[in-house]
Amino acid sequence: NAGTEADVYISVYGERGDTGSRQLLRSQKQKPFLKGQTDIFAVEAVHLGQLCKIVIGHNGLGSGNGWFLDKVVIKDPVTELDYTFLCHRWLDQGQDDGSIARELTVADASMFPGRQELELKREETWAAEKWKFQEGNTLQFYNRLTHGFICLSPDSRVDALGDKKNKYGKVFFMWV
Repeated sequence: NAGTEADVYISVYGERGDTGSRQLLRSQKQKPFLKGQTDIFAVEAVHLGQLCKIVIGHNGLGSGNGWFLDKVVIKDPVTELDYTFLCHRWLDQGQDDGSIARELTVADASMFPGRQELELKREETWAAEKWKFQEGNTLQFYNRLTHGFICLSPDSRVDALGDKKNKYGKVFFMWV
């Protein structure tokens, strides 16, 4: 349910102005905005110079209108530059902050865009996994190579034998 059937709009902003709101039509894919899919659109506009931000969103209509947007890449045919706008968030009234439109600034040209994406994914992963490391939890890692456990206890002890039965309450297993 990460795709959308709603109408998607974009406004592109550069040093010489903006495109105004444009509906993204005529994807190279038969059905645009599906989960895991990359869609390509041609948007006609005057040359805006160096791009700085976009506003992208949808009208919220149709069944399954919520949409998880990873990123937008704009290829400037005049300068042959690529501008990357990272989102990695929901555009959905029932998810995240409930917004169906996002203002995204261009990824910092001084930092490799892949690194920024990696950092966003790291933050997202930590947000999903940090509960395991709360006080009072015991972690056990299973090593497939040695077929043994390593236990990390709340009192900072490390047990290389990793007893499956312990006195510390919650135990989480991670396979490495």
